[in-house]
Amino acid sequence: MKFSFWPGAAQSFDEFLDAARHAEAGGWDGVYVADHFMPNNGAGPVLEAGAVVAALAALVPRVRIGTLVLGNTYRHPAVVANMAATVDRISGGRLVLGVGAGWQVNEHEQYGITLPPVRERLDRFEEAVQVLRGLLTQQRFSFAGEHYTLTDATCEPKPVQSPLPILIGGGGEKRTLRIVARHADEWNTWGTPETFEHKSAVLAEHCAAVGRDPSTIVRSAQAVVFLGTEAPEESRFPVIAGEPSRLVETLRRYEAAGLDEFIVPGFGLTERDERRRWMDTFVEKVIQRLAE
Repeated sequence: MKFSFWPGAAQSFDEFLDAARHAEAGGWDGVYVADHFMPNNGAGPVLEAGAVVAALAALVPRVRIGTLVLGNTYRHPAVVANMAATVDRISGGRLVLGVGAGWQVNEHEQYGITLPPVRERLDRFEEAVQVLRGLLTQQRFSFAGEHYTLTDATCEPKPVQSPLPILIGGGGEKRTLRIVARHADEWNTWGTPETFEHKSAVLAEHCAAVGRDPSTIVRSAQAVVFLGTEAPEESRFPVIAGEPSRLVETLRRYEAAGLDEFIVPGFGLTERDERRRWMDTFVEKVIQRLAE
């Protein structure tokens, strides 16, 4: 199982870059960047994802670099395809293009961006994924959908990777996982081992319905990690917690359920020395023990 780090974007780029470089030096497999323009609960500085992944592609030379995930409502998929192809070129073929339907209300309200109802949002998103795939793989691509229309369109240069992996984020069991089954190279969700195992089973059912081998989809998940302490009584995100031995056992349950990559959110780790110590401890006492 691979391990990647997900620094919080509500910090300076110097600190974000330090986290990414420390992850690379410490043997982590990837670094992910969230796509938001402000905190969900108010105003504050947040780094823009497209610019950050391009910078990481140039400055951090080994690990996979991914978006987790680009909101479809913010950018036309043809713009995203061109950005992704360029970043993949800059990185030498290390980009994971993570995309999602979009959800954060305050960003849409403040910027006057339409946030359609869920059904329309997912309809748009499924079309957008097809547009991304077509532009990134075909020399000329036409598409006539309800929401997007392309005519003999090009996207050059193409990415280094063929195909460039498209990751779809989300856990909605009726529509999102069906879109994953049809179109994704990789799938990501928040969740404990039990949640991940359940949603993986639902994804397998959708794969069977469309005639796809579910093992062809790479799977990643994340939960907030409390290393050496118990979980708080309330959290808006799924949590795994405890001493290193307990975390190792929890991660073994993820692995047994078919998880390929565990992503560690580092949102609260913004002080440089503390973050470095935490990351090193997690590698030494959890990741390395899991590999024994």
